[in-house]
Amino acid sequence: MSGLALWGGLMLAAQAATLTVQPGGDLAEAVRQASPGDVVEVKRGMYRVNLLIDKPLTLRGLDRPTLSGGNEGDTIRVTSPDVVIEGLIVRDSGDSLKHQNAGIYLYPGAHRAIVRRCDLTYNLFGLWIEKANDVLIEHNTITGKREYGSSQRGNGIQLYNTKGARIFHNNISFVRDALYVDVSHHAVFRGNRLHHSRYGTHYMNSYHNLWEDNDSYYNRGGLALMEVRDQVVRGNRAWGNSDHGIMLRTLQDSVIEDNIVAGNSRGFFIYDVEYIKLNRNLVVDNVVGVHLAAGSTRNEVEGNDFISNREQVRYVGARDERWGTQGGNHWSNYVGWDRDGDGRGDVPYEANDMVDRLTWRYPAIKLLLASPAVQALRLVGQQFPVLRVPSVVDPHPRMQPGNPKWSEWRGKHFPGQ
Repeated sequence: MSGLALWGGLMLAAQAATLTVQPGGDLAEAVRQASPGDVVEVKRGMYRVNLLIDKPLTLRGLDRPTLSGGNEGDTIRVTSPDVVIEGLIVRDSGDSLKHQNAGIYLYPGAHRAIVRRCDLTYNLFGLWIEKANDVLIEHNTITGKREYGSSQRGNGIQLYNTKGARIFHNNISFVRDALYVDVSHHAVFRGNRLHHSRYGTHYMNSYHNLWEDNDSYYNRGGLALMEVRDQVVRGNRAWGNSDHGIMLRTLQDSVIEDNIVAGNSRGFFIYDVEYIKLNRNLVVDNVVGVHLAAGSTRNEVEGNDFISNREQVRYVGARDERWGTQGGNHWSNYVGWDRDGDGRGDVPYEANDMVDRLTWRYPAIKLLLASPAVQALRLVGQQFPVLRVPSVVDPHPRMQPGNPKWSEWRGKHFPGQ
């Protein structure tokens, strides 16, 4: 940093002031009177305001005051870079989807904004972030207008055309999509709880992002990554969602590892996916463990545990898809053997045999799966290749699961299912 820039920064710090707004005071006027770099402290109380912040400053709540937008417009609108908002209850935005009313709307150019330790409740959109780079959104609780139908709600946090966002440790529920991310790159999403919404995450056209240690549960879909590449999805938990846990649709050049996908209708839904690494995930107690379709191939699939899914893999393809060619995956319904004791099966695991295909077409057959007739049909299909259908094939599956705590994730289904 040059000497002139450092001197300018010290002068700004020296000139910064703290303005305190008492209950019943005019918060909007205090913000208008504040100089760049000032701190506006708001004491506990109810403030009816549609606040515009158009200069760098800190807006800090003392003992959690409430700012209500009166069900009109945005409760707080930020148009300046370097604004900090913390310790507030922000509520009652308008409900115009056309105008994207939000509890806090970060307008284009509101770079490096920080929103932390706030409750954003009964807003259409909790946070709308548009063309604002390097924002930090952390430790907030966000809930929507829960009596509205899903399609009439806004999203918890909406990112559009941003770079470098950090979205950490937020609890988001009862919105349309907890996180909606579009054309936003080089972001980190870590430690968020996303639940009771349509999608935990609805994510499109965004690259070079990290998803880590997030929980998505009791949504229709947990994490949906669509039309994207260069993602790292690591150590997340997607459970009890009524449709999919993790959707990978039109995805390339990404790493999906060490996630837990449990108790969903479909654990993984993989569609048009190439050149990814799908490693060391626990896929347990889903109706369908993996639904694989649309030419998803040339992927590395190693070290995963597929346990107690009613249907391990639902695969539709013209040729076999080979998984586990290096170290193998664990399949709880594998009936092969390990004569040499190396921990890997001696005969291949095939996910979709003739019986599996029949149960897809005629679900009532599941009542007879343990019968001698159906077991004989499965054996005939193995002995006569002419009856065989394309399948996911694991040449030497692992005999034991890699995750010793897999049983803790059984029974985590969507309420009512």
